[in-house]
Amino acid sequence: MSTPSASQAAAAAAATAPTAPQPAGSAAAPTGAGPAPTGVPHRWAALGPVGLVLAGGISVQFGGALAVTLVPRAGALGVVTLRLLVAAIVLLVVCRPRLRGHSRADWGTVVVFGITMGAMNGLFYQSIARIPLGTAVTLEVLGPLALSVLASRRAVNAIWAALALAGVFLLGGGGFDGLDPAGVAFALGAGAMWAAYIVFSARTGRRFPQADGLALAMAVAALLFLPLGIAESGTRLLNPTTIALGSGVAVLSSVLPYTLELLALRRLPASTFAIMMSLEPAIAATAGFLILDQALSAMQAAAIALVIAASMGAVRTQVGRRKPTVPDVP
Repeated sequence: MSTPSASQAAAAAAATAPTAPQPAGSAAAPTGAGPAPTGVPHRWAALGPVGLVLAGGISVQFGGALAVTLVPRAGALGVVTLRLLVAAIVLLVVCRPRLRGHSRADWGTVVVFGITMGAMNGLFYQSIARIPLGTAVTLEVLGPLALSVLASRRAVNAIWAALALAGVFLLGGGGFDGLDPAGVAFALGAGAMWAAYIVFSARTGRRFPQADGLALAMAVAALLFLPLGIAESGTRLLNPTTIALGSGVAVLSSVLPYTLELLALRRLPASTFAIMMSLEPAIAATAGFLILDQALSAMQAAAIALVIAASMGAVRTQVGRRKPTVPDVP
């Protein structure tokens, strides 16, 4: 989700490509997002940085599971519209981004960032309406993983690419006959948009202070999706239960993980965070099993494990290549 989380862009800033994938379910903050929004309860910090990251990951994926249950009521595009709209309102209120003093290039960057974010969310929610959540996240992760492997240009990355391809082969049972082809295509498309999202997230972070660029891009994505959501769902979007559930998806998948990850990144190295993000497909599969009764076969579980291993390996390769002279903290 999905919008990738705050964290991911911070990790991306450390290199020319993402150090780790993060599922589309999360809320991303551009690089250099700065301190967490004011008013965040200090009791969250008591979890410790690792606990905060895990809590954020669980929130994202269980938000994705809630979104699946909402799709029959509001449609995939309707769910995306509600999520983006509520998240945009919350972020605009919290961040209060400055609208003046930005160049045409600044606005062009944030608009493209918003378009990418909207496309990523739309494609991902179309995929989870057709295939299991854990499978969709695993396929989506291939986008940032491919970007990381290509940017590193080291021979060892052939190993991580081979592991990822083996995982995809197992996930499809040798041909994806058991999965909806459209769902697979949407998930892979979401992965491609995720890779583009990472690039423009970093660019936006360099042009806008703190999380201002994220708030503005989220507003752009919400405005672009509003006509699509209305066209698909119509008056169903005005149903109080639908609005409440859609707001829950926005809070779980965007607002809460965004806040928790910003808190974590104040004390956790970006490289450590990126490795933890590699566990997202496993968390998604767990959420799918507990909430949606989407059980995994032994082969599918092995496939997810291979993709996670490839993601972790790519992250470690990137970190080793950079060899920072200062602590790797955003």
